[in-house]
Amino acid sequence: MIKIYEYGQVPNDEIFARVIQKVNVEDIVSEIIANVRQKGDTALYEYCEKFDKAKLSSLQVSAQEIKEAVDNTEPKFLEILRKAAFNITKFHQNQKRDGFEINNGDGVIMGQKITPVDRAGLYVPGGTAAYPSTVLMDSIPAKIAGVKEIVMVTPPNSEGKVNPSILAAAYVAGIDKIFKVGGAQAIAALAYGTNSIPKVDKIVGPGNAFVAQAKKQVFGVVSIDMIAGPSEILIVADAKTNPKYAAADLLSQAEHDKMASAVLVTDSYDLAKAVSEELEKQIPQLLRRDIARASIDDNGKIIVADNLEQAIEIANKIAPEHLELCVEDPFNYLKKIRHAGSVFMGRNCPEALGDYLAGPNHTLPTSGTAKFSSPLSVDDFIKKTQYTYFTKSALEGVANDVSYFAKKEGLTAHAKSAVIRSEE
Repeated sequence: MIKIYEYGQVPNDEIFARVIQKVNVEDIVSEIIANVRQKGDTALYEYCEKFDKAKLSSLQVSAQEIKEAVDNTEPKFLEILRKAAFNITKFHQNQKRDGFEINNGDGVIMGQKITPVDRAGLYVPGGTAAYPSTVLMDSIPAKIAGVKEIVMVTPPNSEGKVNPSILAAAYVAGIDKIFKVGGAQAIAALAYGTNSIPKVDKIVGPGNAFVAQAKKQVFGVVSIDMIAGPSEILIVADAKTNPKYAAADLLSQAEHDKMASAVLVTDSYDLAKAVSEELEKQIPQLLRRDIARASIDDNGKIIVADNLEQAIEIANKIAPEHLELCVEDPFNYLKKIRHAGSVFMGRNCPEALGDYLAGPNHTLPTSGTAKFSSPLSVDDFIKKTQYTYFTKSALEGVANDVSYFAKKEGLTAHAKSAVIRSEE
């Protein structure tokens, strides 16, 4: 059963404790990465046979396999995929930006130009949790940014087949290449390249502890989106909130993973008790009831605050991945939210809207990193390059200042380079 805390009556360490992944896979992942770097495709085939129990003749998904998956996909699901892709595109197009140039006519021109990365890698889980929604969320911003090639990796089943829903989403999204490889070995292949899989510049997408650790280890060789932790939801709710709705929304994250975190913060003890009772009614009805049960019992909590203002401050301290504001006039509270990955406003906006259809991205900062990081966006797939131009006379106007500054740092070659043109 979910724990109920009265804020101020228990230590803050208990209130704000986060789920910590205790699996130490660093050495295993290091060995996998080294093996892929040394043996390339051979290592990938071996790992596929070892971990996925599949003996492949080719790593790349063929055009025929994609066609078969699309042909066998329910028309209704294809329609929803296209609707979701439209909404995601519409939202993310507003993130696209241009460079700028400053020219005041004084012989100095400065600016910044925007350039997309050449190639992006997309990791998509394909085991018990296969997410076609991730394909859309992580590839569409890259397309809008202007990335020339998007390479997707996802593990096959024991028959060497990729989940058809993932292939259908990849078809709708316009993914360029798809490979049947998962786990840390897939991240290594994207980071360093093999004969089959091209090296990318940026790797995005969620995964298990092995994938997260691999992304951490290859960061610097390539860019990554983030190191994702267990999924999180925090609901700020007032006394008028329907406990059935709140319980359902908490469980929408609890069913992800036994380590997922579902938190309710409310100013009503009566609502807290009602939601706790409702959770006990709804959990047995779930397909993934065992996972949800473990998540709620081990990591779930209800925090009873003195008022909604205090509830908002608690939410800011936790900095959740998903934040629901189930209150009257939620826009009055939005400006007070400082730290959250994505905010869902009002009583009719369950977090699942953001997972699939609404349009804002569902790849979000977890584990409190919303205090300093942001959802995946078009910005993740671009680079900003500065440029500067000075005429001779413009340089002469500032050369002595540059030289003086350089000498303060003991860099006489810097100083000389600033004034040498005036000395000739």
